[in-house]
Amino acid sequence: MSDIMSYLFETNAIRFCEENKPFWYTSGKIGPYFINTHFVFGNEEDAVNFLSFIDECLNDKITLPKKVFERALQQYNNNEIYRNVIDTMKKYIEDNINVSEIDYVSGGERRDWFFSNIIAYLLGKPHISIYKDLSTVVSNSDFSNTTNVNNLDDKKVLHVADLVTVASSYLRAWIPAIKNLGAKMCWSCVVVDRMQGGTAKIEAEGVKALSLVNVDNSLFKKALDLSIINDSQYQMLCEFFKDPDKTMKEFLVNHPEFLENSLKSDEKTRKRAQLLIDNNLYGLN
Repeated sequence: MSDIMSYLFETNAIRFCEENKPFWYTSGKIGPYFINTHFVFGNEEDAVNFLSFIDECLNDKITLPKKVFERALQQYNNNEIYRNVIDTMKKYIEDNINVSEIDYVSGGERRDWFFSNIIAYLLGKPHISIYKDLSTVVSNSDFSNTTNVNNLDDKKVLHVADLVTVASSYLRAWIPAIKNLGAKMCWSCVVVDRMQGGTAKIEAEGVKALSLVNVDNSLFKKALDLSIINDSQYQMLCEFFKDPDKTMKEFLVNHPEFLENSLKSDEKTRKRAQLLIDNNLYGLN
């Protein structure tokens, strides 16, 4: 999967922080890298535009799947990076799952749809689009027809996603939505596993979990070898991978100015810094 790693770097899908300037995450925690897996759609601009296009389509759940699929298929036919990522994913699925056992492919709102609908099309399987409110629609494999379906009678489902972190979307929405249809999610395949416990939670639900790339020391070493990061950044990344909370707590203790400056920064950064303080996320109080 070294090509996929290279694409993550080439498209800036994975970004490493400058020394002593970790990223703020939505949760209020901080960390030395940030991942936008959907950038392997080809590049950041195309990915951001596609996400905006999906947002425009969300007002009609029945017509959305076809519109999104057609836009993704156009990119698949015209962009080498995206095509190679999708083809690698398809082959990985075929090598690890008996495809004849897959009845449906599913993907959840919104970033899963960068990958799930094309995989469904290439595997010749109908596609379940899952919305954040747990509603679902089912499309045939070429997305020419989309309908509301209430019962899928014990059918076996492969869920395709961009990323797994702690699997909150799986547990809150994707797995329950498939259960609501009377079907069973048997497999999950993601482009990137952030190795933060999500896979274990998915597998505890009886789902076989697959990933193309794991965010671990081997990925950090490749970034070091490519001179994307330096030795100091590499050491922090390895420490973070081993114990993220301990590593970031030590950073905050050693660099109190980071939190002070964040509280005086732009609104988004300020809110996240306040979240860290209010919830005592690193036990600093």
